[in-house]
Amino acid sequence: MTEQLYRADAYLRDCTASVIAVNERGGIILDKTVFYAAAGGQPGDRGILEFADGSCPVATTVYDADKSTIVHVIAAGAAAPLPGGGVRAVLDWDNRSKLMRMHTALHLLCALVKYPVTGGQVGTDEGRLDFDIEDASAVDKDRLTAELNRLIAEDHPVSERWITDAELEANPGLVRTMAVKPPMGSGRVRLVAIGENGAVDLQPCGGTHVRRTSEIGQVQVTKIEKKGKLNRRVRVAFV
Repeated sequence: MTEQLYRADAYLRDCTASVIAVNERGGIILDKTVFYAAAGGQPGDRGILEFADGSCPVATTVYDADKSTIVHVIAAGAAAPLPGGGVRAVLDWDNRSKLMRMHTALHLLCALVKYPVTGGQVGTDEGRLDFDIEDASAVDKDRLTAELNRLIAEDHPVSERWITDAELEANPGLVRTMAVKPPMGSGRVRLVAIGENGAVDLQPCGGTHVRRTSEIGQVQVTKIEKKGKLNRRVRVAFV
């Protein structure tokens, strides 16, 4: 199991670690990492692994089949560090910080559009959420843009807390996503809270987020697309 340092502090930009293994596909497995592995619509982090004899670029980061081991996927043809050796794992911070800002912005969108979420994707320039909406007039680009920027400017705190699997099962309304269920089985589930005590938004999430909504910066709802009888895709971009 890889120790996920970003769970304790999403603002860590680098760490020293030991190479546990290099898998059959050339992926690097470390004992700990600041790199987020792709999950829940948020892409895996990229960056660099520095070691005694050189360095190699990390193109993306993913979970292995066991869902607890994180694999750093290095660029094709790059020299890999040897198992047992030490590395310094350095994030592409510009890329990560944009993903953190957008992911938090999508939580605000979810708070404003109170319908089931059927899909989503976090990007560095644009993000989206898909909703099952019975009344299409319930979503308006200009209104949502104004409301999102209001919540951002109000500088709400973003925090996390943990509840047990049993507590989540007793409060099914916390889960907004229909397609992706929060990971359960470890005995506890991470909740991301926006506003005091989650007054703005409170839901299970394993992604990385900013500490305050003001860090997001201005955004705009660029498009609302009809993807099915009920499905509406809402796209959000940085201004």
